[in-house]
Amino acid sequence: MIVVADTSPINYLILIDQIAVLEALYGRILIPHAVHEEMLSLKAPAAVRAWSKDPPLWLEILSPSTSLHPPVARLDRGETDAIALAEELNADWLLIDEAAGRDEATRRGLPTIGTLGILLEAHRAGLVDFRAATSQLLALGFRVKSSLMQLFLDSL
Repeated sequence: MIVVADTSPINYLILIDQIAVLEALYGRILIPHAVHEEMLSLKAPAAVRAWSKDPPLWLEILSPSTSLHPPVARLDRGETDAIALAEELNADWLLIDEAAGRDEATRRGLPTIGTLGILLEAHRAGLVDFRAATSQLLALGFRVKSSLMQLFLDSL
């Protein structure tokens, strides 16, 4: 299985101490160098920077061989490179939260899943308590429409 990730899902899973679910669910995760740079940035939370300085072996850092064509102005470099890498590798999943990035990936035919979807899969696999994990996310300022959150809760 080929799984490419943008910054946001990894950041949030680190912050709620559930990053291990990525390896448990998907094995190996690929991120572009731009995503790794965002995770090491001084703007990133300290826990994310610390984790990113010595990432686990299941996280592979590489960059797409080409840029998105046509370029998408409303996306940051991490999102752009994650979409380009997922497209280049014909990824099974692109882990991405931001609406504009998800929309662009979907437009390009890439299957996407966000932090909530990852946590739901992990819940179904018996790895996490979805309600507790999402409560932690919301306490961190994770934004989600209440109607979307209700859909996830109804699917438990």
